Amino acid sequence: METRGSIQILDQGRVLAELGPMRLVIQGSIGGIPQVGDCLKAARKGFSCLSRIASVRAELKRPAAQINGGLKEPLARKMMEAASLVDPEDLTPMAAVAGVIADSVADCLAQRGMTRVVVNNGGDIAIRLGRGESVRVGVVDKPDNSGPSRSIRLGPGSWGVATSGLGGRSFTSGVATAVTIVATSAAIADAAATSVANASFVDDPGAVQVPAHTLDPGTDIPHKLVTVKSHLSPAKRQKALELALSRAARLLKKGVILGAYVNVQGTKAWLGSAYKMV
Repeated sequence: METRGSIQILDQGRVLAELGPMRLVIQGSIGGIPQVGDCLKAARKGFSCLSRIASVRAELKRPAAQINGGLKEPLARKMMEAASLVDPEDLTPMAAVAGVIADSVADCLAQRGMTRVVVNNGGDIAIRLGRGESVRVGVVDKPDNSGPSRSIRLGPGSWGVATSGLGGRSFTSGVATAVTIVATSAAIADAAATSVANASFVDDPGAVQVPAHTLDPGTDIPHKLVTVKSHLSPAKRQKALELALSRAARLLKKGVILGAYVNVQGTKAWLGSAYKMV
């Protein structure tokens, strides 16, 4: 599988690695100096991660609560742990796949001594920052937007930022235009963004759903209804926002996530005082 991937060196020492559904933009530096060679090695690590997960994908298509252990692949176990922390009854481990790959690549670079690491896997972002480092992460109001509408500033530590919603690359059962989650890992942020976005569904003629398998026969949620179109009244948007925020608040209270931004067709709110947007 790795031989079919492509790697490019971009501006500012960034590396782009693409293979199948995976699109990694990798940045790693020490004291502000890009470490392109290490980023190239990390790109190949990303290819390996995707191959390893693909080899056990059939085991990961059930809700986490229905998988009774036995996952030998370490990456699969990490996906399982993230889904179980967030919502084991509803989420399959595949809800954390993009985040787990981003985390693995970021950890690879951090272990090589990088003081600033940002790995963006199609919007699921793993960040590792050493002392004195900081980063601003752009937040979009729609997953398919080309540019951010605001940003979150993060300091030293391990972070994950992920976005889910209508128009994104993954299915959603909700009506939220975009849900962005901040957590301590990209895997948890990835799973939580899916869960909070799913929670935003309101029953309305303007919210159109179809079984997931009619859009993708290979999906891990074949019989789940997913939203393909949503046009809601202001009152229904507010209700959808409240449902999503309620799910996010439970995760915040349990310490699973650190913050959540929810946008339902222009009706927006931020939850989590520690990481306010700018």
